[in-house]
Amino acid sequence: MSAPLLARLSAGPDDLTVWPASTARLPQGHVSVGGVSLADVADCFGTPAYVVDEGEIRGRCRMYRAAFPQADVVYAAKAFLSRAMVRWIDEEGLGLDVCSAGELELAHAAGFPPERMVLHGNAKSPHDIETALRVGVGRIVVDSPSEIARIAALVGPAGRQKVMVRVVPGVSAGGHEKIRTGTDRQKFGLSLTDGSAQHAIARVLGQSQLQLTGLHCHIGSQITDIKPYLVSVRRMVGLMARIKDSHGVTLPELDLGGGHGVAYRPGEPALDLTALARRLNADLAASCAVAGLPVPRLAIEPGRAIAGPAGVALYRVLAVKHTGPNMFVAVDGGMSDNPRPALYGARYAPRLTGRVSGAEPVTAMVVGRHCEAGDVIASDVLLPGDTRSGDLIAVPVAGAYQVSMASAYNLVGRPPVVAVHGGVARLLIRRETQEDFQRRDVGA
Repeated sequence: MSAPLLARLSAGPDDLTVWPASTARLPQGHVSVGGVSLADVADCFGTPAYVVDEGEIRGRCRMYRAAFPQADVVYAAKAFLSRAMVRWIDEEGLGLDVCSAGELELAHAAGFPPERMVLHGNAKSPHDIETALRVGVGRIVVDSPSEIARIAALVGPAGRQKVMVRVVPGVSAGGHEKIRTGTDRQKFGLSLTDGSAQHAIARVLGQSQLQLTGLHCHIGSQITDIKPYLVSVRRMVGLMARIKDSHGVTLPELDLGGGHGVAYRPGEPALDLTALARRLNADLAASCAVAGLPVPRLAIEPGRAIAGPAGVALYRVLAVKHTGPNMFVAVDGGMSDNPRPALYGARYAPRLTGRVSGAEPVTAMVVGRHCEAGDVIASDVLLPGDTRSGDLIAVPVAGAYQVSMASAYNLVGRPPVVAVHGGVARLLIRRETQEDFQRRDVGA
C-alpha cells in the first residue's frame, strides 16, 4: 500500500482539514459551509452545483494582504471569475489579472478599476489589446516579440501604455509537467538563456508609446516549495542589473506571478505563505543590494490559493456497482464540470454528506456520467460501503479551474454557482439549460 493511501486511510473519510474554515458538522451526517447546509443547497439549486464560500475568499485575500503589505496582490481571474468575485476582490483591495477581452470586459462591467488590471496571454488577439487600451488597463504583459509593435501601433503616436516583459527564468516548478511554465520548452514568455528576453526589452525601450515598468515571470502552478521562487528572484534581479548597465534604466517593478500550491487531500503539502513572504522579501533585498539596485515594488498573482479552497462541488450518486474488488460510484457530473483529473491527474477527497452511515469505509472510485473512460473525479478514495443511488457527494477544494474550464460535453449543461455566507445562499451563475444550447445552434 502506498504512503499517500496510508495517510488518507489514517486521516479517515470524515477529515475536514482541506474544507473552508466555516465548515461545520451538523446532526444526521449533514455538513454546512458558510452557515448553510450543503443538503439544503442541493435541494434548492439541484446538482451538480458549485458552492463558493464568500467568507473564505475574503479571508484568503486578507491573508495575502497581511503577508505582503508592501506588495501588489493581483488575483488571477482564470482560476474563477464572476461579477460577485470581481466585487469581492475589489473590496479586499487586490488587483486583477485577466487573460482575454472576455475576462476584461466582465470585470470592467462589474466596476473593477481598470488601472488595477493586468492583461496576460501568450497570444493576445487584436481585440484583446484594443479592449485593454480602450478600457485603460494598468499593465499589459508582453509575451512575444510580435506584440511589441502591435501594442505600440494600437496605442498610437500620442498615447503611452505601461507594459512588462514576461521572462522565462529557467526554473522548473509545478505539480505536473503541463503546468510548469518556467522553462524554455513551453509556450509562455521570452527566454533568459537564449537572449530573447533581453532583445525584447531593448525593443520595448525603443518604443516611445510603451513604458517598461518592470519584469514578469511565472514558473508554474501548484508549487509547494519556496526554493524555486528564490532562484527566480535572483535571476530576475540579475537581469534587471544587466538592463541598468546596458540601457541606463532602473526598473521599478518585479512581478513573480503565482502558482501557490494548496492541499486537495488531507495530509498533502501546501505552500507556506508566511514563510514565502519572509524569504522573498529578504532575498529580494539581498539580491538588490549585491546588484546595486533599489528594491523594486513586488507583485504576486495568486489564483488557485484564493479560490480553490473556498469551493465545494456537489453531486448526486446515480449508480453504484462493484467490479471485482472495485467499487465505482457514478455521479451526475464529471469531466464537463471538472476536467482537471483527466487533464493533469488532479486528485480530490470526496465525502458522503446528508446522512449517517454505519458501514465500514471502502476504497472507491468516483466517476462521472460522460462517455469517456477517463471521466474520473477521484480514485482511491474512502466512502461508506453502503453508498447508494441518491446519496449526496461533496468534493472540497473545487473553487479553482472548474467553473472556468467547464464545457458542454454531451450537452449536459454547466452547473450553477451558489455563494454561501452568513447562513444565506444566493445564486451567482445559473445552470446552463437545453434552451441555451438550442439558442446557440442557429443552423438548419
